[in-house]
Amino acid sequence: MSNPTRRAAIYKMATAAHELDLDVMNGVLRQQEDGRWLIGEQDLMAWLVEHKGEDLVVVLGSLDDDRDVEVRTCRTCGRDYTDLECPYCRANRIRLRGHA
Repeated sequence: MSNPTRRAAIYKMATAAHELDLDVMNGVLRQQEDGRWLIGEQDLMAWLVEHKGEDLVVVLGSLDDDRDVEVRTCRTCGRDYTDLECPYCRANRIRLRGHA
């Protein structure tokens, strides 16, 4: 059984990648009889060929991962959080910058 907090963090990271207009694939990883690899219905091999020669960062996150998410303490406000950043301080930054 997957850890719902870890699963949410992975989806949040994928959303951030989408917002940066980056390629995001999701789905079950499987290999076809002809040897081609698919993630969901997306052809991983075709994607790799398309990006051949580029300097890339590839992040893989298994939604079946059941490890606990590390609880961190914010160095600014001292609150504990499990997100990628402190949600309290993030909300305040947005509010103070007039984006809310």
